[in-house]
Amino acid sequence: MPRVKASELRKQEADQLKDRLFELRGELARLRSLTARGMIQKQSGSVSRVKKDVARILTVLKEKGQVE
Repeated sequence: MPRVKASELRKQEADQLKDRLFELRGELARLRSLTARGMIQKQSGSVSRVKKDVARILTVLKEKGQVE
């Protein structure tokens, strides 16, 4: 998934952001399992990229007052 800027996230509805958050958390779990099995290297940066995207979405949801 391409990286999304916070300004673009702020334009989206809370439901869309929650759906995106669900997808990213699934992607993060998949990447962590691949890393544990040795399929990808930790240095690839994909895990940290997804973690930052999750944090970015959570920040926007918190600003909107929609955090679970």
